[in-house]
Amino acid sequence: LLTRREQLVGMAVAERNRVGTAPAALRPSLNEHLTWLKNQLQQLDRDIDEFIDQTPVLKEKEERLREVQGVGRQTAAKLLASVPELGDCTRKQIAALIGTAPYNQDSGRGHGPRSIRGGRPEVRKLLYMATLVATRFNPVIRRFYQRLLQAGKLKKVALVACMRKLLTILNALVRDGSHWQPTLAS
Repeated sequence: LLTRREQLVGMAVAERNRVGTAPAALRPSLNEHLTWLKNQLQQLDRDIDEFIDQTPVLKEKEERLREVQGVGRQTAAKLLASVPELGDCTRKQIAALIGTAPYNQDSGRGHGPRSIRGGRPEVRKLLYMATLVATRFNPVIRRFYQRLLQAGKLKKVALVACMRKLLTILNALVRDGSHWQPTLAS
């Protein structure tokens, strides 16, 4: 269901881009297709919600994930579908699995910059967007991000560190079956 949703979103973006450059004679057809895509997306969203609601384990995990500011319905669903290991891994394992773990580029006496790679890029993209939201609305992630920036870290480096922290928090919530308590977690 999520894969089909992503396909429809891609089609809708393409059609919206075409509307701006299409001849006037084609615009009604494009708008009709956009309306159809919008209806299909709404139906898929209902189907995804229904599937999660009918599966008690997924419903409980989704509720835990959505308690965290920055994680919405689509993010939680994608994490549940694409990272079934969530809650079963250590913080280092989950960071490596998703591709947010820093890897060195050292050789001999030379020390290169650390970078992230590998993992599951589609989840990493989703986590990036969730982290952008979290740096504004999640008190724990916002404080962490600001502290890193004040320490002189580049914005992208600080954001990746926040991605890892958010992922660690989500992993712990699912693992422990606990509720999000921003004053205790940091």
